[in-house]
Amino acid sequence: MKQKDVVLRTENLKAHYVLDVPGGQKVVRAVDGVDLQIRRNEIYGIAGESGCGKSTLMKTLYAWINRPLRLVNGSVLYTKDGQEFDVYAVSKQELRRLRWQFIAYVPQGAMSIFNPVVKIKDTYQDFLSSHLRGKTVEEMFDIAKEHIEQLGLPASILEAYPHQLSGGMRQRVAIALAALLRPSVIFADEPTTALDVVVQRGVVQLLKDIQERLHNTIILVTHDMGVHANVTDRLAIMYAGRVIEEAATVEIFKKPLHPYTQFLINSLPQFGDTGERVSAPGQPPSLANLPSGCAFHPRCPKAMPICKQKVPESIVMGEHRVACWLHAEGGEAEHAANS
Repeated sequence: MKQKDVVLRTENLKAHYVLDVPGGQKVVRAVDGVDLQIRRNEIYGIAGESGCGKSTLMKTLYAWINRPLRLVNGSVLYTKDGQEFDVYAVSKQELRRLRWQFIAYVPQGAMSIFNPVVKIKDTYQDFLSSHLRGKTVEEMFDIAKEHIEQLGLPASILEAYPHQLSGGMRQRVAIALAALLRPSVIFADEPTTALDVVVQRGVVQLLKDIQERLHNTIILVTHDMGVHANVTDRLAIMYAGRVIEEAATVEIFKKPLHPYTQFLINSLPQFGDTGERVSAPGQPPSLANLPSGCAFHPRCPKAMPICKQKVPESIVMGEHRVACWLHAEGGEAEHAANS
């Protein structure tokens, strides 16, 4: 991948929750050595079960770290106007300027970003007034109205209070707000959670429309592999704070390499298939007490002795990479010998 095509990259990124408990501290390794290279003009997906570290990774990439979460190691490097910078090395003033104008974030639960006693237009006005100087109230309203209409949403929602909108419409308004200043990178954290499949389709289509209009990068976190199949260009699979597989979304669904990824895909319902769908056995491990070796080995039907002893490194296979001992040299033969 050419460096000029990369808008965001990380190097051995680690972010842990450090909790004070009787007798000492407990460390929750939510992000535990993540290396990413995310391209311009793509929708990049992050998938995995609840508790695997997806949302914490998003917050870390957005430099939204509050105790007990701590950045333990690594860098979050963005490229803007041809220059690469570490988002954790900029001043607080510069970070405030970068947010929403260069990087924007849509958190889980659209209601959490709206004041319930303030109309949507006033939220937009407050947002614009903090970033655009010299604009009158009327000019800011016109900007908001034009933006809303360009995205195919009714301008009448600006006169509504948040509780007067459906959950799906609130989510779309939140996404539209994040795109208002045309940021280069938008983070969307579980934007389709708790929405029915029809409403999900509208939210997914809005994300695609924004990416096509702005030619920016959208980083989408969701546990729903069906959503990833419909909207993302490339996909990273997270488990126990690590990225265990990454490839083009089409390639992941066509040829998943990691046993955990295979379980995620095989658990999806198929048209015309009335058979039982099988998900990964057992439960994800506690991020405060990870098993030795590969964290997935207690649940993996293909686990080998080495899986219990050593953490697998990522193996690059073209544009597909996977962290699994099965794909190391001699891995398949060893599995066959142990079967």
